[in-house]
Amino acid sequence: MKAIILANGQPPQKSVIRFLMKSGYNIFICADGGANSAYNLGLIPDFIIGDFDSIKEETLSFYNGKSKIVQIKRQNDTDVEKCLKFAIRKKIKEAVLLGGTGDRLDHSFCNLGIVLKFSDKIKIKAIHQKSVLSVCSGTIFLDTIPKENISVYGFDGKTKIFSTGLKYPLRNVALPFGKKESTSNVALSNKVELKIKNGKVFVIRDFNLLRENGLI
Repeated sequence: MKAIILANGQPPQKSVIRFLMKSGYNIFICADGGANSAYNLGLIPDFIIGDFDSIKEETLSFYNGKSKIVQIKRQNDTDVEKCLKFAIRKKIKEAVLLGGTGDRLDHSFCNLGIVLKFSDKIKIKAIHQKSVLSVCSGTIFLDTIPKENISVYGFDGKTKIFSTGLKYPLRNVALPFGKKESTSNVALSNKVELKIKNGKVFVIRDFNLLRENGLI
């Protein structure tokens, strides 16, 4: 099973959610105020989960009887974390986070950190406008489009990255956050290999390009 989790940040276009649903993301979960975005888009979530401090009364009333409403008042977790823990309990193997970023930089940082935190328990991506972010570790092979931009971000000096197929090769280098990064690197062909040792990295690619070429 795969899930879409819609948070309370900048909402995606309706076509993005429809595309993901057709691609096998068959469970639609809204994190609290994300239900307001679903309401505005004319979509019915399967579940609405959160402490309900952001969802509008009219939204909650509209979805009553249409969606499974799960109120969790616990304040130790954000609403996105509550949704991810719910998905893990439901044995959902993969999730994509939408609306996780927006006009609040603190919320954006928090949700990207949550993606990283839960990456060992559930395969998760984050999509924002033109970008799709994945957490990667170990050896991975990417199906790519020649001249596609691929950005890689690490977090500490212990994690080393070795690449094959990038214009600006990474030769067993660390990309500690705030010191070094590989932004807008370029795929040379249809395959890129990354070997990531002793940690994880963020890999950010062009969502629209992947969508148009059937790579997502």
